[in-house]
Amino acid sequence: MVAYALTGRLDVNPLTDEIAAGVKLKAPAAAPEVPQKGFKCDDPGYQAPAADGSKVQVKVSPDSERLQLLTPFIPWDGKDFEKVPVLLKAVGKCTTDHISPAGEWLKYRGHLDRISNNMFVGAINAYTKEAGKTKNLLTGAYDGTPFVARDYKAKGLRWVVFGDENYGEGSSREHAAMSPRHLGAAAIIVRSFARIHESNLKKQGLLPLTFQNPADYDKVKEDDRASVTGLSSFAPGKPLTVTLHHLDGKTDSFQVNHSFNAEQIEWFKAGSALNLLAKQKK
Repeated sequence: MVAYALTGRLDVNPLTDEIAAGVKLKAPAAAPEVPQKGFKCDDPGYQAPAADGSKVQVKVSPDSERLQLLTPFIPWDGKDFEKVPVLLKAVGKCTTDHISPAGEWLKYRGHLDRISNNMFVGAINAYTKEAGKTKNLLTGAYDGTPFVARDYKAKGLRWVVFGDENYGEGSSREHAAMSPRHLGAAAIIVRSFARIHESNLKKQGLLPLTFQNPADYDKVKEDDRASVTGLSSFAPGKPLTVTLHHLDGKTDSFQVNHSFNAEQIEWFKAGSALNLLAKQKK
């Protein structure tokens, strides 16, 4: 291109033709594939890790609103989930942004407990058609969904959520799985999942389950408690059973499917994929 520009012609051969009287261009020498003297990688901002990382302490102020050290989730206790409260029956679209909204909340993304105060604040309650509120089955009062979940957790109760089609679509926001796990979720039972969110729930030790018969979604009532049984023989391709315990004493039972493989079942048993990884490294 330099030769064409200098001559103002397109029919010039820069390898053989003169660019001007007595002037030829010299072909550039091929550059070596790697520098002959090697690479210089001095980086004043890099600090090498300690040879023995077991003695390193990460200190975070307990008063920080932006950062919080994570505590491992509790492993599965080997029992079925029996008559746990239904925290929420979400209707319609329930994306990761409905489950864990962004915006101002992102300043807390390094503090799991703080950011969990946004859990399900965008999800539409199937019974009230209102976002962000649900009925506390222990008190009968309506409150913010994350605060009802906190009340259940404080009383040692796990809980479940029911959802509609393509639950968890949108960005692969990890907090949309971590916050429910942190506040006590046992299972998320829906008509269908967005694939990435389903995987994220598994990694956090939760049970993402789908109705064998999507119409069973309609059987879930506001004051229900739910049991998830068959976990003692939890295996790939083997359905589990959900039983709804209605306030009038009646029950409805139905089969739910899952997509766990053998390794992912071990995540559930360990309490999370990270728990299992930490256990294997010991």
